[in-house]
Parts: sequence; C-alpha cells; structure tokens
Amino acid sequence: MKKSAFILGLLLLTGCTVIPKPDPSTAVYNFAVYTPPSTKQPEQQRVRNGKKILVPQVTAPLWLDNPAIHYRLAYHNAAQSYTYAGSRWSSPPAFLLTQQIKQKIAADTHHLVIKDSSVAIVEYELHIEIEDFSQIFNTLTDSYVSIRFRASLVNNAHRLVAQEIFSTTHAATTADAAGAVSGFSIASNQLVDELIEWLNNAVNNF
Repeated sequence: MKKSAFILGLLLLTGCTVIPKPDPSTAVYNFAVYTPPSTKQPEQQRVRNGKKILVPQVTAPLWLDNPAIHYRLAYHNAAQSYTYAGSRWSSPPAFLLTQQIKQKIAADTHHLVIKDSSVAIVEYELHIEIEDFSQIFNTLTDSYVSIRFRASLVNNAHRLVAQEIFSTTHAATTADAAGAVSGFSIASNQLVDELIEWLNNAVNNF
C-alpha cells in the first residue's frame, strides 16, 4: 500500500499522470451534418402520426470498427487498406453514422426515434450494416470516398419487411485525410437522405 502511494506521488511530482493525454498532433474529425430548415409538421402532429422506430447501433466489419480513417491505393494494391497516422474520427464511423441517422429521422420525418424497447412499444427496427467506408486513390493526387451500407427494416413481429443496399462515391477535395473527411460528410448526408426516403416508403407500404 505504501509502495503504491509512493509511486503515485512520484508520478504527480514529475508531471506524469495515470490518465493518458490526447496527442495534440492528431487531427480529430467528425461528420459535418447539414440539416435544412424544417418545413415538416409541428411536433404534436408528429407524435400522433409517426411510427415508433428503434435504430440499433450500426454495425461494421472488424477492420472498420475503430476511429481510423481508412484509404486504399487502387493503382498499387486495391485490396490493401491503410490508415492515416495523424488523423482519426472522433468515434468509429459506425457510431457517427448511427447518430446521424437518428438525428435525420427525428428532424426530417414524422417518425419517432425510440432509445430502446423498454421506453415504448417499437413498431419497426432499422438495422444498418456498413460494408465500405474508405478513401480510394486512383493516383497520388486523385482520390474519392466510397460509402456502402445495407439497411434492413424489421417489424415488431420480427419479420424482415424491406432491405436495400445504399452506396455512393464522392470526390475528395484534397489528397489527404481532410479531403477525405469533406467527401465523407457530403456522401454520408446524401446516403442518409436516400435512406430516409426509402424508410418512409417502406413503412407506408407495409
């Protein structure tokens, strides 16, 4: 006990802590989410007519389940994935995409986003599986981002009622992590808008 206290005191005196500090040289990025001014129904109308939708955490393959920003060199070895050493996402892309989808459903539709099934009776569950989330270089200076995910809509009887694959690409403004993030932000907003339109059609048809 005394030895542990001595070591802790020594760390504090020397300016060290047991809590790791973020590396100031690492650039941390988030999605830039664009939400246009709402022209939807008032909140009271949303509550009356909206479907109660549970959006579980988006899933991703193991290689993508981390905050790294991934890129591939199509001109060298398209199958190999690399990550930027000095840049990363604030959270894994699956988490960021989950938050973006929830925000868009709440802001741009009359549906209700349910936190979990213990809060309210869920009418639908929207499951998303990321298949690709990479920046791809055609040359040293020419690159684009690629996003692809599969959406599955399940009703409260645990029956799959609709499924769709969403994918898009968008040119990166610069051949680096910052350019990739800009492209990812635009592409993810586009795909989530398409997802919302598909979701509305699906719940209205079933």
